[in-house]
Amino acid sequence: MDFLIEFGTVFLATIRDILPILGLITCFQLFVLRQPIPNLRSLIIGGVYVVLGLAMFLIGLEKALFPIGKIMATQLSAPSLLAGEGGVAAISDWRAYGWVYLFAAMIGFSTTIAEPSLLAVALKAKEVSGGVISQWGLRITVALGVAIGISLGAFRIITGTPLYIYIMTGYVIVIIQTFLAPKKIIPLAYDSGGVTTSTVTVPLVAALGLGLSEAVPGRNPALDGFGLIAFASLFPIITVMGYAQYTHFMAGRKKAKAPSRSSNKISHATSLRGTKPIQGET
Repeated sequence: MDFLIEFGTVFLATIRDILPILGLITCFQLFVLRQPIPNLRSLIIGGVYVVLGLAMFLIGLEKALFPIGKIMATQLSAPSLLAGEGGVAAISDWRAYGWVYLFAAMIGFSTTIAEPSLLAVALKAKEVSGGVISQWGLRITVALGVAIGISLGAFRIITGTPLYIYIMTGYVIVIIQTFLAPKKIIPLAYDSGGVTTSTVTVPLVAALGLGLSEAVPGRNPALDGFGLIAFASLFPIITVMGYAQYTHFMAGRKKAKAPSRSSNKISHATSLRGTKPIQGET
């Protein structure tokens, strides 16, 4: 019964949040475009599904995803796991949190692979590029960037270093890469950084940051618990442009080797023709 009451409250709140969007689209369709709403019955059914899905998703965040992230961060940073033979002194040593870094990287990689918005961008990138951009290649590259970013963000929380140092350094790297990377990949790289912070990644990453900042001694959840999502947005840009630079460099090397090989073959054939005896000579 309590669950039904809570679900009803979330459902009504979701309807309240969606009403402005629905009103805006309806007004533009009827009063600006002056066109009837096509497939009205299908749109109503789809809208009901959207509201129900959002309400269930919000309930799932509160009941499952947020608690999972917090529990895992608390368990991985427990003194009994960190101290071992080193005693309490190991709790304040950033090197004792190896399992936390590994879990942060794995949770960042796995949630990004499952991110629906990244899948949509990868499918469209493959379609527009005619298959040149691989769907799985883009998803894995972005997921590796998120994994590195979340792991580095966990390191920042544990050590207590300022967030701006990492963000400023990261964007300096992005600016330099923007001048060096192939121009066709730059817009896709910037979009890849944005689509990672969506329905699957954000809840778990936010819960991990808050749980870790509460578990590590001397950390303030309000100051240190947030910022992981910024890492998840920044580092995929670096990895996607870095991968594009690497493939562009390797393609250039292959093109440079190809003419040299062909010229060697031509010179070799010319030398063979030059040593062939002329007809009539003894």
